[in-house]
Amino acid sequence: MGRHPPSGAKADLKGVSAMQVAVSVLVGLAGGACALLTLASAAKTVVVPRAVPVLITRCVFGAMRLLFTAALWRSRDYRTQDRVMALFAPFGLLMLPLVWLVLVVVGYTAIFWAVGMRPVRDAFLESTSSLLTLGFRPPADTFTAVLALSEGILGLGLLALLVSYLPSIYASYSRRELMVTSLDTQAGSPPSAAELLERLERIDGIGELDTFWQDWSRWFADIAETHTSTPVLVQFRSPEHDRSWVTAAGAVLDTAALVTSTLDTPRQPSAELCIRSGYLALHRIGAYFGMPGVPDPAPGTPISVTRTEYDAVCGRLERAGAKLVSDREQAWRDFAGWRVNYDTVLLRFAALTMAPPAPWSSDRAMPFRRRSVTRRRGRPVTGS
Repeated sequence: MGRHPPSGAKADLKGVSAMQVAVSVLVGLAGGACALLTLASAAKTVVVPRAVPVLITRCVFGAMRLLFTAALWRSRDYRTQDRVMALFAPFGLLMLPLVWLVLVVVGYTAIFWAVGMRPVRDAFLESTSSLLTLGFRPPADTFTAVLALSEGILGLGLLALLVSYLPSIYASYSRRELMVTSLDTQAGSPPSAAELLERLERIDGIGELDTFWQDWSRWFADIAETHTSTPVLVQFRSPEHDRSWVTAAGAVLDTAALVTSTLDTPRQPSAELCIRSGYLALHRIGAYFGMPGVPDPAPGTPISVTRTEYDAVCGRLERAGAKLVSDREQAWRDFAGWRVNYDTVLLRFAALTMAPPAPWSSDRAMPFRRRSVTRRRGRPVTGS
């Protein structure tokens, strides 16, 4: 007669089998969750037209930022820093789909292993063959073929998303840089409000700025939309080392604030609207990056520009022939009242983007620390 295993041994075999099934189910669910979360990350990054914080995207760019910062820790020359950091956003953008594809491979490797493909090496080869549509691992059965087909479709979809993503990024970048470059003619390089007003005074152009303010109001509205729906644009640097969208924004806003508060000219409502358009745009973009800031600060809040610096610009404008208001104390308070709306957020963007040195913006950049990459109650978390 044949021997039968003891009843206790049968129970152990059943326990082992149940444990293997449970582990396979958990591994398969984890793999499916990894693939689905990767797909959701890609959709939120590329398709959703609003500022949606995405953990994978922020982790990729955060890691790339650490690598590029480490590469610059010995460098003190700004041109060298600019050349290196000019690669940061493009390289981060190229790393993003690579990370997506790696996560999909990991997720589907877990799924193939869970449905019985052993060892892990075979599951990995099946996953890579399916994702890259190479076909060097034919599916063993119909169910495996369906999984392979779904992975191949997902991989091609992710690559297609990136291909469609790049033209829109560079179209937005081109529109932004066109205005930044045009400011070089008017406000110098790096741009400053004092130089812009001084040149305008010499050609009697201060009273003819309505079109200027309207163009820059539209520019601020454009970056508010593009730099929140596509936040990577914030880190794309200008073609020239001494230009930056941050310093350009600061020069235009300071010019509008000086015209509104200090110059003795007829009131220019379009300049005031330009300031509002500018600080709203900066605060909206800053909210995505977790920048602390108060959109409606209290009157009298200190600003980074000192009274001495303000008086120096006033003296420069007077020497150029500009007519200033007689009550300089009130003019200073009015200027500070306009500047406080965008002061800290502008300086934080100057630090975030490593903007080239420019008066009243990147020359006093204000670093910040983001507390979290998640959202709470539907709003971006602010840092400290």
